[in-house]
Amino acid sequence: MLYTGRCLRQTLAPEPTLLTLQTDGSNNMSEPNTNYTPSDLRAGADGDAAVMSTPQTLTGIFFEPGNTFDSLRIRPRFLVAALLSVVLFMAFYLLYMTRVGYDNIVNARVEMQAQKNDMSDEQKAAARDIQLKPFVKAITYASPPIGFVIVFAAGAAIYLLGVMAMGKQISYKQALAVWTYSSFPPLVIAMLANILVLFLRPPDPGDYSGVTRGIGGLVHANPGAFMSSDANAIMVTALNSFDLFAFYGLFLAALGLRKVGRLSNGSAWGIVLTIWLIGVIARIAIAAVTKTPIG
Repeated sequence: MLYTGRCLRQTLAPEPTLLTLQTDGSNNMSEPNTNYTPSDLRAGADGDAAVMSTPQTLTGIFFEPGNTFDSLRIRPRFLVAALLSVVLFMAFYLLYMTRVGYDNIVNARVEMQAQKNDMSDEQKAAARDIQLKPFVKAITYASPPIGFVIVFAAGAAIYLLGVMAMGKQISYKQALAVWTYSSFPPLVIAMLANILVLFLRPPDPGDYSGVTRGIGGLVHANPGAFMSSDANAIMVTALNSFDLFAFYGLFLAALGLRKVGRLSNGSAWGIVLTIWLIGVIARIAIAAVTKTPIG
């Protein structure tokens, strides 16, 4: 995950000067056609693919993902989509902290740990004091953006390696565009739904399991959402992996790798499903050690 991909740079040939014949029947050539741009060259090299602007890619990934990834192959973009992803998640995260209350969240976490580890009252009080310290609180608020940067960078490196393992080439910037844009629609839909549910039906501070799980999202589209709070952590984590939002992202990722990396459909799905399976195994292993459901 910490492997950093190396960008495979491409150099463009000098821009050609196109000459057009006059329409008066003479053999003389007219002035050079200065309306022919480098974007036209790239689009021509990629068939009928059209270069989209950043706003067009942000909306197109929802309604015409194939054309959007064709555009991202020609001109990879990721920064605006990544920033919007962080802003949307942080909007829900901070609203959750404010509406539920940081102290209530800390108390719920401590009580959940006490149920699993049979903690005494003194141990619970010490755990609360640690989490209520200003620097721990600051880390709690600042950690999500850092996590996003790490996940985006590592995910792009994995896609880069996956495409290279299939005998194809893709730049790190293109891989980063595929990871970012395949994650964008599921995250937007999930965060908007989470914010809506947060205002309509916020968690009860006395529901320790609901409070601790809710910080990662109140809307769950997986079978794990129907399991009780005392269910086996490994089983709940495994069921959480079969999530509709995650599968939507997998579909977009496979499409993006197929379009941008020029892979076959089977190769693209092989990469994304392998990564998904490794992630599932890792989460189950963590759940087994911590005795806490993940996802």
